[in-house]
Amino acid sequence: MNYTFIFLTAFVLCFSITANAQQKTDTTKLPFAIADEKKLSDEDLKDKKEGVYITGEPDFSSDPVNGFGYGAEGSLFFNGKRSDPFFKYTAYRARLDFVLFNTSRNQREFGFNLDVPYILNTKWRLRVAGAIEQNPNLLYFGQTASESLRGLSYVRAPGDTVKNATYSDYEKNYLTGSTQFYNNYFKKEEILNISMEHNFMEGKLRALVGAEIAHLNMSAFQNNALIQQDFNLGKIRGLGDSWVSIYQVGLVYDTRDLEPDPSRGIVAEVTNELSLKSLGSSYDFDKIYAHVNFYQQIFPSVFKRLIFAGRVAMGHTALDAPFFEYQDQWSPEGDIEGLGGPRTLRGYKQSRFLGRTMHFSNFELRWRFAQSRWFKQHLEFSAVPFYDIGGVWDSMSNLTANNLRYSHGGGLRIVWNESTVLRFDYALSKEDRQFFFNLAHTF
Repeated sequence: MNYTFIFLTAFVLCFSITANAQQKTDTTKLPFAIADEKKLSDEDLKDKKEGVYITGEPDFSSDPVNGFGYGAEGSLFFNGKRSDPFFKYTAYRARLDFVLFNTSRNQREFGFNLDVPYILNTKWRLRVAGAIEQNPNLLYFGQTASESLRGLSYVRAPGDTVKNATYSDYEKNYLTGSTQFYNNYFKKEEILNISMEHNFMEGKLRALVGAEIAHLNMSAFQNNALIQQDFNLGKIRGLGDSWVSIYQVGLVYDTRDLEPDPSRGIVAEVTNELSLKSLGSSYDFDKIYAHVNFYQQIFPSVFKRLIFAGRVAMGHTALDAPFFEYQDQWSPEGDIEGLGGPRTLRGYKQSRFLGRTMHFSNFELRWRFAQSRWFKQHLEFSAVPFYDIGGVWDSMSNLTANNLRYSHGGGLRIVWNESTVLRFDYALSKEDRQFFFNLAHTF
């Protein structure tokens, strides 16, 4: 795929759509009704910038799996003028995000996302996302719940096996020599997703349709790698070269006041993905994913901005899916990539747990303790303690609390000009400790 051409086309499309919208809508009258719940608060509206602007920052990270990471992430915003009636109801008229990232252990990624709410002043919303990635550091601990939920173990001495080890001890004592890459595999991927959403109920309900095509190559580093063993035994599918084409539908109920950094409202979403060999894919599978996010300001008489935020989510994969599809749950606001890592169970490694059925819940308390203006840029600072719960099962009929895992921690959020959120999280579990720096809230 020629992503340079796609990126430039997205930029031109974004600019022309927004310019055309401003020419047609230099008025305070909406072309159709939008619910009052979707209107920005007076404070957010006061701080919202007009026109076109860019935000960006260097992206540095370090973890024991991918090594030291460096790159850049940024966003180009088209906000329009205050005379545009949509100015009060959207975080932006159009947004183009980009990421360019590399690590000392050769994880490389280039990606972009285009989002245009109320495109051409209609009830439609356009989203386009694309990425090229290679990662030799991905982890696999088994495809079934019983396998992946098993504690980490290693033999300390003959007759002395350490069970339920921490990841650092497991890595130090077992992932060495001939078993160094026992839990690793290598992914190369090119992916493009296009979706459209139509608004109903004054913007609170959206119906969506989408399509995704991906070219993937998955490989093990050595024959004794766990993923290669499972593939040779016929327990999993997905190693080697394959094409995956997916057709997506969904419903979203959304009453958030400001999507990038909400202070009130809920978003409830259910999506379904269908992949069929008869329609050009290498596999037959079907996936359903549902979640509810809620945001509520608490103690407003004491704290100017203290938000309780929560999410409850569940996904299920049916039919003969490749192992990597068990990890992925699609949402128009960003995919969920397995249980573990920065967006689900933050105290465990990315995709640490795998199964046909996946559940996770996240709870955060977002307390804004300071805000300021530097060089005409508005910044807000929030402290965020959090608690995560998650589990995997092999079917919907055997859900038990024994499969749940927990993590907790604290973080810092820096909100830049209302629509860019810098997230710093430090998470702990009985197995690991991890630090993350990312763009956007966890949910």
